[in-house]
Amino acid sequence: MRSRRPAATLTYNLPMTPISWTVRGLRRELADGRLDPMQLAAEALARANGNAGANTYLWRDAEWTRSEAQRAEAIPAAAGGAFGDGRSALWGIPVSVKDCFDLAGTPNSCGTRFYRQRNGIAGRDSWLVERLRALGAVITGKTHLHPLAYGITGENPEFGDCIQPGAADALTGGSSSGASASVLEGSAVAAIGTDTGGSVRAPAALCGLAGYRASLGRGDWRGGAHLAESFDTFGWLFRDLEDAPLLNLPFAPQGAKAARSFTRFAYVGDAFLHDCEPQVRASFAALIRELEELGLQGRAVDVGWWSDSTEIFAPIQASEAARLHAGNFEHFEPLIRARLAWGASQSGDEIARLRQRHAEFRERMDELFAGDELLMLPSIPIATLTVAAAKSAEGDAIRKRLLRYTTPFSLAGVPCVAIPCAAGGMQLAAGREMDEALLELAAALGRRRREKQV
Repeated sequence: MRSRRPAATLTYNLPMTPISWTVRGLRRELADGRLDPMQLAAEALARANGNAGANTYLWRDAEWTRSEAQRAEAIPAAAGGAFGDGRSALWGIPVSVKDCFDLAGTPNSCGTRFYRQRNGIAGRDSWLVERLRALGAVITGKTHLHPLAYGITGENPEFGDCIQPGAADALTGGSSSGASASVLEGSAVAAIGTDTGGSVRAPAALCGLAGYRASLGRGDWRGGAHLAESFDTFGWLFRDLEDAPLLNLPFAPQGAKAARSFTRFAYVGDAFLHDCEPQVRASFAALIRELEELGLQGRAVDVGWWSDSTEIFAPIQASEAARLHAGNFEHFEPLIRARLAWGASQSGDEIARLRQRHAEFRERMDELFAGDELLMLPSIPIATLTVAAAKSAEGDAIRKRLLRYTTPFSLAGVPCVAIPCAAGGMQLAAGREMDEALLELAAALGRRRREKQV
């Protein structure tokens, strides 16, 4: 492998020395011929399953990935494009995919052995995988997830808990657990995840990564396994905020552009942060200053009315999940089985009342975004989650504590970027379908950080 000068990178909350890979930097080298997709795939494959449980991936085949790299190499160059070779921004880039999306010729486990056996071998690619392959991305495998994507910690009794590469007992968070591990270990430059109740934002915060949760309704779920259709969104985990606009490509409507720039933002007031770790609160204050340095005007807002967000979100999520997995509850671990049984017990009248409350909550969030444009708060209130803590008597309380931070944006259906910080991570959200402008702002923040570091 030819040596390459590593691109400058920022290191936030990482448990190991990061690999200096960015989509932008690697695409430039691919475009000018200093690197080819086969070489890049070989480097990624050499790092796969580098965490303690060797379970970043639930399916991978090195030969298949090499053939994908060859297929990408066969895509002809042309004039134009962001990198001057006429190919997409994802051409030749190693990308992992969460194991709840069909990939032709492979099983789809949804994080359980039951569905791995029942689903058998997929006959065709999911819409998302089709898009990635058409764009020339090189898929490195299908990654670990919390069973059924129904959890925020990354625990999995059947395939093993997902531990951060280079860490002794720090969980990646979930449900996009293997996605975050693949970026940390360097077997993927960017990783496809999903976010229903925080499944991109929590792993990003715990692993020191950037993330993107798309607006609800973007993309096509054909060949993808839902958890709760009212809240399921596509997303990415990656390292560098400057890459954010490039990762919009698979989900964006045709011709979507950043139609506006932001001038102001709101952040949650102190009362909301009562259970936030001091180091995460320090990161929160630091990001307020960074956004103000970018020229945005910030103000604190009282979000006491969010107090019932989880009690609206959780029963609807459970009810929808119960319908999807009806008749199969006994095949899943006790904790998830209990959630599904609880969801099935919700009456139609109760769900109807909750959906009305959901509509009212969403309308009020729309009003907040109409006035303040952006809203920022910690993704989760902690910087690290150990296996011992998650499995302790306080484990359920910890999960509820995390979800209090993520569910308001899940109910709103809005796009979010997860921003890595010195400790933990922040989530910055905009109104629905403001994805492009939000991702451009994330890139501007990344550029400013890089310039200040230099």
